[in-house]
Amino acid sequence: MGRRFRDDQTMPGEDELRVNHRIRFHELRVIDENGEQMGIMNPDEARALANERGLDLVEVAPQSRPPVCRIMDYGKYKYQRSKKATTSASPEIKTIQFRPKTGEHDLETKLSNARKFLERGDKVRFVMRMRGREHAYPERWVALMKAHFEEALGEIARITTPPSHQGRTISMMVEPT
Repeated sequence: MGRRFRDDQTMPGEDELRVNHRIRFHELRVIDENGEQMGIMNPDEARALANERGLDLVEVAPQSRPPVCRIMDYGKYKYQRSKKATTSASPEIKTIQFRPKTGEHDLETKLSNARKFLERGDKVRFVMRMRGREHAYPERWVALMKAHFEEALGEIARITTPPSHQGRTISMMVEPT
């Protein structure tokens, strides 16, 4: 279990806003929870006002003079900020690797995973790794890769980067239609 911190402390390395008793200025410009300016006041008055409403006093613009503080629920604000940071609007690129002689059942499993990724909106990169004598016939494996893709995922995805041979791999990028 980690060390607990009071509202006037933060963990080392955190770049968070100053809250409640960490605000050390003689006067503050205060904004209430509805966004209305309450004017310039003493920090003790502002903290008392925030406590009275069951909220926190949070410094939102420390560089302005006097610093701007807002009365808000700091825990809720931190939660919303972390939630916004974790959700990404851009699709991820998922990589599925296999070999030319991967068994039918294993290949079906990999293609069903690719289908799930595509239905979720992610892009999928197929990478075929060749070893030994397999490296002598790259055109055969390119054709095989295209055939498997057309058969399994042709109706829900399209090829954005056609199969290309680079060293010991053949790769192809696919995105949902």
